Amino acid sequence: MQQVPAFSRLQTVPSAPASAVPRKLWILNSWRDLIFYVGTPLLLIPAFALAQARWSPQDIYLFVAAFGAMGHHLPGMIRAYGDRALFERFKWRFIFAPLFLLVTCVAFFWWDLRGILLIVFFWGVWHGLMQTYGFCRIYDAKTGTFDTLTRRLDFAMCLIWFATAVALSPYRLSDTLDTYYMCGGPFIPPSVVQLGQNLILGAAVFVSLLFAAHFVRTWIAGSRPNPVKLVLLVTSIAFWWYCNNLVSNILVGIALFEVFHDVQYLSLVWIYNRNRVEKDSNIGGFMRFVFRRSGSLVGLYVGLVFAYGSLSFINAHLGIDTVKRILTGVVTASTLLHFYYDGFIWKVRERSTRQSLGLAGGTADISLGGMVPGWAWHGLKWIGVFVVPLGALWFWQTRLAVPDLQRTAWLVADVPNSAKPHFDYGSAVKKEGKLEEAIEQYKTAIQFNPKYAEAHMNLGDALSGQAKFDAAVPHMETALRIQPNNGDFHLMYANLLQRIGRNDDAAFHFETGTRLKPNSADAHYSYAAFLAAVGKNDECVSELRTVLRLKPNYPDAELRLADGLFAKGNLKEAEGHYLAALRTDPESTVAYNNLGRVYLAQGQISQAVVQFNEALRRNPGYKEAEENLRVAKAADAELFPAAHR
Repeated sequence: MQQVPAFSRLQTVPSAPASAVPRKLWILNSWRDLIFYVGTPLLLIPAFALAQARWSPQDIYLFVAAFGAMGHHLPGMIRAYGDRALFERFKWRFIFAPLFLLVTCVAFFWWDLRGILLIVFFWGVWHGLMQTYGFCRIYDAKTGTFDTLTRRLDFAMCLIWFATAVALSPYRLSDTLDTYYMCGGPFIPPSVVQLGQNLILGAAVFVSLLFAAHFVRTWIAGSRPNPVKLVLLVTSIAFWWYCNNLVSNILVGIALFEVFHDVQYLSLVWIYNRNRVEKDSNIGGFMRFVFRRSGSLVGLYVGLVFAYGSLSFINAHLGIDTVKRILTGVVTASTLLHFYYDGFIWKVRERSTRQSLGLAGGTADISLGGMVPGWAWHGLKWIGVFVVPLGALWFWQTRLAVPDLQRTAWLVADVPNSAKPHFDYGSAVKKEGKLEEAIEQYKTAIQFNPKYAEAHMNLGDALSGQAKFDAAVPHMETALRIQPNNGDFHLMYANLLQRIGRNDDAAFHFETGTRLKPNSADAHYSYAAFLAAVGKNDECVSELRTVLRLKPNYPDAELRLADGLFAKGNLKEAEGHYLAALRTDPESTVAYNNLGRVYLAQGQISQAVVQFNEALRRNPGYKEAEENLRVAKAADAELFPAAHR
């Protein structure tokens, strides 16, 4: 028996005689295979370089993650629920798996449990390497290559090099360990981490030597594996390594490989489903409509993929926390379902699947064999790769949570040659007020990544906290050169410029910050505070009205707007905003005092006295309220002398 994988796990297929399998190198044809499967990275790298000139890495990542990563789940869903024979065969999986994963994922995001993120990451890496392995087997099947050693070495190459790229990527390793420690996972000593990296690299070299020796031997012997497969392996593994270790911004790297993965998947599934519709009269309904041989339906296919992905795009821009948590759970459940379904709906060993891929042979039925029933074996795998690890991560996070300071210190120890752990540790010690230690960590992060904009900005902020303004300015300017469209950076720099008296420059950066963050109430409030400080009361009032439009329950904005209106003589409107501030924050002694001043200016002396007394009751040492109360009582004595005799 020989092994041929689908996209997610090994499969078993009877050997087919070499004469029964016509030798053909390509799945589609030479130029289409080079565009869609083999040479795609050579097209993506320049395309992304052009995209980065116009959009930020975050924008590129969000777009690809939505319309690519989630959108490409749809074709598998269409087949799972649109192919009647397939649905009947795996009916209970298709019914219960979505319900189970949906409830689990929403629950984990609702309670902010991070363990599900680790599961998604590891399943995702497995899914990606198995897709590459699946293409290897399809290419070898085209030339009738089915020998066991070739198959196993292909699998070993995909497994070891995908794992090695992650293990040796400072960002990927630190991000994975960070999530693990967020879940309360036990500390992994640096010596163990380094030993693991050395072992996995050694294994990668050893497997590569075996693969090369076997390839040369079979080529000389005349039993030649498909050379296109070799090129596919080289480009896929090299591109995975490039995306994880050599791209300057890891978000761009993740997006790059995701597009490669999606192009491979979507094109092959289109060809598969179109052939299936043409050859199988049992396929009907929506599948038969979408996958007919028609150029216009390719556009519909792509449009449906983008429409499905729009759910993730909308979720990324939601501001309502509860809805966002639910939708994030839905998106994550869709991702896990995609990984899961691809493990059994694209079995290359089956005759119908092979025919739709242009391959000969295959089996008509599935027979897992062995003493354990199929459903029990399937359940045991779910327990091993999902329930047990997720349960352990849940237990650790709820019972053994690790403080941020400890967690980030562990990361620095485990991955000392990565910028992000030093940045995170610097931010943690900065919260503790240890500015000198934070400055050292930010400087170390910049040494590893001179273009780390956040590290430059936070270093500038920490230096300004020590009143080292001259040293802070160049770091903030560097951050802005790297990310000129970051509104938060402009606002932080503007605050620094205001502190050192460069008000004209500060005004420019405040304006730019609010333009880049038009829906941020905090951004507009910072600008309003600056305008108030430089005496531009009318502009300040206008900004504060914008703040309250964006965030109606904002007591500081209500209070400052009331002050601005009071200064303009709009006493009645000022009174309304002071009262609104008190409704939101009944403990605001400043609001009581200033409301008393409004009443005093309106001649409502008794009400003014009440407000001043209330301010002093809540804060007996409030000198301004004490003085205002004295003035109010004096005014009351002048108006009603008899009452004070």
